[in-house]
Amino acid sequence: MLAPGQAQACACGCGVFDVGTSFMFPTGAGGMAYLQYGYQDQNRNWSGTSQAPAANNDDKEIATHFLTLGLQYMLSRNWGVEAELPYDFRYFKTMDGGAAVSRSWSQLGDIRVRGIYTGLFEDMSAGLTFGLKLPTGSFSYDPDVVDRDSQLGTGSTDLLLGGFYRGHLPRVRDLEWFAQLQLDLPTLIQDGYRPGLELDTALGLDYIGFSLGRVQIVPVAQLIFSERTSDSGPNSANPVASGYQRLMLSPGLEVHFHPFKLYADAEFPIYQNFTGNQLAAPVLFKLGLSVMF
Repeated sequence: MLAPGQAQACACGCGVFDVGTSFMFPTGAGGMAYLQYGYQDQNRNWSGTSQAPAANNDDKEIATHFLTLGLQYMLSRNWGVEAELPYDFRYFKTMDGGAAVSRSWSQLGDIRVRGIYTGLFEDMSAGLTFGLKLPTGSFSYDPDVVDRDSQLGTGSTDLLLGGFYRGHLPRVRDLEWFAQLQLDLPTLIQDGYRPGLELDTALGLDYIGFSLGRVQIVPVAQLIFSERTSDSGPNSANPVASGYQRLMLSPGLEVHFHPFKLYADAEFPIYQNFTGNQLAAPVLFKLGLSVMF
């Protein structure tokens, strides 16, 4: 515990890709299929609220591509279902006995299934979500090199609870605001490792007054706040070097050309507070394409 080079912690907090903008909010009965891509390169050692020397962390880099195929279907204006099938690609570099070693692998991630309720208001401006994250992703890839919190699968069954709201600003034409929250609560665990609870929230504005013919162009600005508690359990957990709070500023753009929607953003951390030494990404990217049917 006294040797700084032994502090290894790299939990990705990838739930942040599930919040932000009204791009995924249901607007009526019917279905939507979507493909979402996220990327982050965790290559800076961070401790507390500032960058720390790389020598304090044996882990040097985690670069991850998150590819998610999703299907959302509103059975009525009040009730719907959603399922997400992720497939992830990861590069991991660490120090082992003073020598640098790296691994690259890809696999199915943890599937998410949710129910959606939008009956709070007649205009479907607010909704609640509830569901499960299933332990379909492997958490045992090359365990002699890859830490448990650096695996693509958590090995846990998690309870997912969330909500969203969107509305118009009074007296400001074509300017909308939105808010979203997603709580990921691990419940059933495997092999004595419990990942931290994760809370992701987003608050944003979008301007809907731009269009080119039938194509609507929507600039977006949002603040995204995430909190993850420390991992726990007797096996491979590192509570003194896991858990964080993070606030990000995210400019983005939506393009609507019915029945398609295209969305892209970049997410820049403006405040980070990490427990112990952990790898952090200087920027996160997200791209999504959906089709209504």
